[in-house]
Amino acid sequence: MHGWLPITVQVIAGLLLIAAIGWRNRRWRVVWLPWATLVGVALAVAAYWYIASQGLSDDSNPAPDSLWIWIGLSGVATGVLIAGWRGARWWRRGVSAAAVPVCVLCSALALNLWVGYFPTVQTAWNQLTAGPLPDQTDPVTVVAMQQRHTIPPKGTVVPVNIPDAGSGFKHRGELVYLPPAWYATDPPPPLPTVMMVGGEFNTPADWMRAGSAIKTIDDFAAAHGGNAPVFVFVDSGGAFNNDTECVNGTRGNAADHLTKDVVPFMVSNYRVSANRANWGVVGWSMGGTCAVDLAVMHPDMFSTFQDIAGDLTPNSGNKAQTIARLFGGNAAAWAAFDPTTVITHHGPYTGVVGWFDINGTPSAQPHVVNAAANPNDQTAAANSLCAIGSANGIKCAVVMQPGKHDWPFAAHAFAVGLPWLAGQLGTPGLPVLPLPPSPQATSTPPPPHAGPNLQAAAK
Repeated sequence: MHGWLPITVQVIAGLLLIAAIGWRNRRWRVVWLPWATLVGVALAVAAYWYIASQGLSDDSNPAPDSLWIWIGLSGVATGVLIAGWRGARWWRRGVSAAAVPVCVLCSALALNLWVGYFPTVQTAWNQLTAGPLPDQTDPVTVVAMQQRHTIPPKGTVVPVNIPDAGSGFKHRGELVYLPPAWYATDPPPPLPTVMMVGGEFNTPADWMRAGSAIKTIDDFAAAHGGNAPVFVFVDSGGAFNNDTECVNGTRGNAADHLTKDVVPFMVSNYRVSANRANWGVVGWSMGGTCAVDLAVMHPDMFSTFQDIAGDLTPNSGNKAQTIARLFGGNAAAWAAFDPTTVITHHGPYTGVVGWFDINGTPSAQPHVVNAAANPNDQTAAANSLCAIGSANGIKCAVVMQPGKHDWPFAAHAFAVGLPWLAGQLGTPGLPVLPLPPSPQATSTPPPPHAGPNLQAAAK
């Protein structure tokens, strides 16, 4: 969805729009064409106002100018179609009708270039057609395989409907990844679990489609005798454009859903370990903020987190806007979900470890950045949170990965961090790896965790 494809579509859209406008007559040029232009300007301004009012764009990740241009041209194309229909020749009507969806497509491509939601055409097609996920199966098949000790060559993805009794949060269906090791015994071994949280605009399947998480985990499990954590891909929004920032607030009790609904469901239904040492959270962008928040607010529930390009604090605009939008103006409620405030009030932590990913060109990076002077800078946020965490007993590292703020970057960062994450959580057969960079990186790793012998179990 990058490179030649958007440029080709934009060229086609431009040619269609020029042909649709034409020269026509004087009244067309003096009255109706300016009117169509005003429609386009009004549409672009309205889109800009909406995105700004919802806190969807900030200084660290501003929307590209091409987005506003193509939204405006979509309005112009619509105005030309309506104003120029009467009296136009059949071919111009056809060109005018074609120009509208192609301009809208250019707007969508510009939006995707900004958020990186669909890295490839195949990903977009699978999402739009709701095609099956990689490794997807149904709960009945999972139970039958587990009872027969049928160890699959790859993991399985199971759609689940998690009750909302603990939170009242209305959410969409969620997904669970079970590694081959889960099928080794009946009942299954108490494997570690990772909660996966997506970005601001999200569906629970985003990590699987846009983030290629299933292939990453499958490849990892295959390289380690079928051993990997269980993964639960959660719904933190309840709707695609409902930015909850994983807090309890006016947009729903998302935090309660993740802690009071998801965790007990996984323990009771998939027999995963209930020990905090075996639970971790991985999040991308908004989800990265969630990962830090969940770990520092619930150290009795989570021991490990990976924050991939998250913010300093739950973010829906500036601080005043965030308090108003997410917490109905309650500043105390905001403070209860602000990681810096939570860490400071909590005091020393024990057994909490975090990995912060920032995007850019790997180079010498400062250990501490003044985030107060750069409230929307995610590099500053990572360094500030790691510094505050380190001062309060949280072991952490800030790791720079190549790329920009999009799903391909998130997918790469997750793949790089997975060996560390899986070992840290006590995955059977895997050593505990140090955080990078670390002087311990060249030392002999601790012995692997004991776990099921899949080959013996298969016999």
